[in-house]
Amino acid sequence: MGIVSFPLDRLESERFEAGAPSPERVIFGTPAFRTWTFEESADGKTFAGVWESTPGMWRIAYDEWEYCSIVSGVSIVTRDGEAPRRFGAGDAFVIQPGFAGTWEVVETTRKLFVMRLP
Repeated sequence: MGIVSFPLDRLESERFEAGAPSPERVIFGTPAFRTWTFEESADGKTFAGVWESTPGMWRIAYDEWEYCSIVSGVSIVTRDGEAPRRFGAGDAFVIQPGFAGTWEVVETTRKLFVMRLP
């Protein structure tokens, strides 16, 4: 085991994976993702990196654990049947398996993440 760093100061020069939520999950907008993965465990179940999304809203459903730390931007995460939670720079939270709801990016959001698949 070592130390995983998140090179935010040179992120734009690092290779990333582009993506977006599947069209049937999009509620509004045209959100586009960029993901920089800096660590993947040997068993392929734990990942760490940086994720960024442009504005929009889509449905989410989690089978995994994910720790998130917002670096910039504003997002609203709403669990089905509960009040919306607004997150901005400096906020950190964990999404647990079984979570279903929506993710809305109000201002382009960049977060650090650590994810553990089942």
